[in-house]
Amino acid sequence: MRRLALVGLAATALTALASVPAADATTAATTAATTAGRGNLRINQIQTMATHNSYHRELTDAEKDVQRRTDANWWNLQYSHTALPNQFGAQHVRGIELDVFPDPQGGLYANPLVRRDAGLPPLNDPALAKPGFKVLHWADHDYGTNCSALATCLRQVREWSDAHPGHVPLTILTEFKSTDPAKEAMGGAKSPAWDTALMDALDAEIRSVFPGDRLITPDDVRRPGLTLEQSVLKHGWPELSSSRGKIMFFMDNQGENIQTPYKAGRPSLEGRVLFTNSRPGRPDAAFVGWNEPQGANTAQIQDLVRKGYYVRTRSDVPFTEARSGDTSRLKAALDSGAQMVSTDFPVIGLSARNGSDYVAELPGGATARCNPVNAPSGCRDQTLEHLSR
Repeated sequence: MRRLALVGLAATALTALASVPAADATTAATTAATTAGRGNLRINQIQTMATHNSYHRELTDAEKDVQRRTDANWWNLQYSHTALPNQFGAQHVRGIELDVFPDPQGGLYANPLVRRDAGLPPLNDPALAKPGFKVLHWADHDYGTNCSALATCLRQVREWSDAHPGHVPLTILTEFKSTDPAKEAMGGAKSPAWDTALMDALDAEIRSVFPGDRLITPDDVRRPGLTLEQSVLKHGWPELSSSRGKIMFFMDNQGENIQTPYKAGRPSLEGRVLFTNSRPGRPDAAFVGWNEPQGANTAQIQDLVRKGYYVRTRSDVPFTEARSGDTSRLKAALDSGAQMVSTDFPVIGLSARNGSDYVAELPGGATARCNPVNAPSGCRDQTLEHLSR
């Protein structure tokens, strides 16, 4: 009877493979193999929550008065996140977002205009005076951050990861930022233009904190003789069993002014740290940012996930859901199967100031769950992380 059952299972798997398009064959094959005990769960077959602008802190009351007078959308800045280790721990997120500004000489962002106009002195944060990359939202206007230097943010991630080595991969969405020309004209900071040299320096700064064996990079996914996209669609992502305790970096920017210098001479991101925010059909296509999950976008994201792409979407936008309590966008985001679902409200209480009890979390408050779109039937949520030492 056991032999007959195995034969029947193999026949079922072959029938399933024959009925799907070639681009979906890898997902179907991986699912069938995992169910039959011949394969392992992949990192793109789970789903986790992430935070949006994870570093963000509100400014002082005096600075808020300046924002209110000079920015019609000042209300959009009224939210704060706890320190990154707390987000990974108490808030159970497994992804963060960092906005990064170049500061090769140091001190460029230490005297924001909003502080000057509020009658406050320059910032005295020693990290701002050092050369390197800085993490903030809007130079000279909305600089509040829980880790002002990129290296500081990354060390916090590394320390938490070291203490919890069995976590599922942590994802870090990185947006390459520049100063606002309007603020520059008012005497504010002027950031240097992003070019390949600066991007090389950014990769080097990341690698100075995370050695190669702690990262999942395009080189870890790409196969010889294939583009990054071909590798993902044909061979899939790394297995979860060998990826716990590791970090992945994604680029949020889609514009060619940022992506072109990062991909220069590296069409499949050879040697790079970040996965670019790409689209199907491009050599670098492995990660896809698709912020809107509702309506026809739900099926679109599901299709991308089934084919093998790693997708980020959003469960809420400031502060629509926080004011209404509506969870329809959250449901669409979760149902889409996007592996990285970003929110500003990962735990109960954060939305109360906006008049609701809205919270964006996985069903049952899970830290990670089997992906509802492409996880094999044998996947079990409780086996995804191994946090105990």
